[in-house]
Amino acid sequence: MARVGGPRRKTSSVFTKSSKRRGKISAKNYLAEFKQGDRVALTVEPAVHEGTYHPRFIGKTGVVGSKKGSCYEIKVMDLGKEKKVLVHPVHLKRL
Repeated sequence: MARVGGPRRKTSSVFTKSSKRRGKISAKNYLAEFKQGDRVALTVEPAVHEGTYHPRFIGKTGVVGSKKGSCYEIKVMDLGKEKKVLVHPVHLKRL
């Protein structure tokens, strides 16, 4: 049987902005710089599709590992295992 849906299935409520948050994305958030070892929260910016991650990681916190191109490698604990997620800085919030 064929698999139904893709990686963004059942996520319309998570990937939509409220009317107050709509508009241009600030360059400060888009080009944010992080250092290795910084603690960050994974928050989705629905207007930018590049560098998003699996919906399972929304709301998680992690530690910045290294930079890969324009994205950062974030170490996140998931079900007792450490996983590495590549995330664009527009989807990260410094803690």
